[in-house]
Amino acid sequence: MGERSPLNGSYRPARWALWQRPPKWIAVTLTAMTLNIGWAVFAACTQPVTTKHLGVFALITALAVAQAEVSRRLERQRRTLAIGPHVNMTAVWLLPAGVLLPVQLVAVLSATLYVYLAFRSWSGTRPGEAHRVAANLTTASLSACSAGLVTLASPELTVAVVCGAALVYFTVNTLLTGLGLYLANPAKATVESCLGGLDDNLLELATLCVGGLLVMVLTQEPLLSVLVILPLYVLQRSMLIKRLEELATTDQKTQLLNATTWSDSAQREISRAERERGTFGALMIDLDHFKHINDTYGHLAGDDVLKAVAAVVKQETRAHDLVGRFGGEEFVALLPAASKEDAVVTAERIRQRISELIVQTHTNAGAAVAIERRTASIGVAAYPMDGSSIEDVMAAADAAVYEAKDTGRNRVVGSVPKTSAQPAPASTTQAVAGTSAEQPVRGPAEESVAPGCPATRPELAAAV
Repeated sequence: MGERSPLNGSYRPARWALWQRPPKWIAVTLTAMTLNIGWAVFAACTQPVTTKHLGVFALITALAVAQAEVSRRLERQRRTLAIGPHVNMTAVWLLPAGVLLPVQLVAVLSATLYVYLAFRSWSGTRPGEAHRVAANLTTASLSACSAGLVTLASPELTVAVVCGAALVYFTVNTLLTGLGLYLANPAKATVESCLGGLDDNLLELATLCVGGLLVMVLTQEPLLSVLVILPLYVLQRSMLIKRLEELATTDQKTQLLNATTWSDSAQREISRAERERGTFGALMIDLDHFKHINDTYGHLAGDDVLKAVAAVVKQETRAHDLVGRFGGEEFVALLPAASKEDAVVTAERIRQRISELIVQTHTNAGAAVAIERRTASIGVAAYPMDGSSIEDVMAAADAAVYEAKDTGRNRVVGSVPKTSAQPAPASTTQAVAGTSAEQPVRGPAEESVAPGCPATRPELAAAV
């Protein structure tokens, strides 16, 4: 929990990295550690440890160490690639320990497992990182001990008792972990970053289910418990593969589809539309003056703006729409079975939401800042009006973006169909599918084009 002094090699508590954490996090963590130690000491004075307890403790410890050793490389990779709370397999062993063993043995088992994982599966504890291991083992130990309280309500070990213990473990672990992650960085805390996503919680519940089954095995046929190791290895391996697939297809800053994956998915969609004689809308979204944000507040603040805009685009599109980051400050969306008029309506909602965003972030110097009144120029195109390939459709949407920027920014512009023989009128327009009529789509009054300036560039639109 400390750093070795270059002068005499001793550990100096005053230099521990623990004291660099937020004061509230330190207070809550030290309180939890004190509670855990005090509970274990009290149990050691009041709860006898029998030979049977020691036998179960030795078996669980041996199985946990064997499983950690078998999956050591998988666990190291999963931990390295994790975003937000990392779910390890310790609940499989700590739930049975909480139900079957006295509190003092649960605390010893928790410490043993986490110290072993820190040095074997997590490549050793780096200087100043030991307090994280201590905090994590404290959370796991308190969760297991709390689960054991359920057995006090029934002298007989039933299915209901085991399920109740698993539910208590999950609840306590989730609350303590979420509180710790929130207090570590309140400014950037989100529900998912603190409590984990759906997959994270399902994995934790799955490990608790295996732990519940292990409780029954340990009480009936203890030697069969060795069969748990292989399913756990396969579970960890499948989660690692899933995470690698996500990394290969997802933009890590915004969690949207990356450009390659979006293009591949869009190509499949255009093939489907060709077969079914269908249509779809496409949006190209370009943030206005984004470089000014990076130059003024720093690239980390710019990343926060990108994340906020990505969330807006995702919220304003449907679950089956293809939404991706095309690079830099550009986003794209493909709306299956949507007409150009529908796509324009969606684009206008997105434009309005972006203009209302208030992004709370920090400058490179650490000063808090609220970035607001940002705008976006959005181009809209549709298949098959604007082309027979995804490249043609997106080229039309991209040209519409340039027109939006040339005519004042912060607006939605629909592309002019290739089949249209008429030049674009002198106003920002949206082409109505199947007709030559044009419907104006303008931004706010303060963004209107100055008198005497053309609102569109017909030669640019006609070239698409």
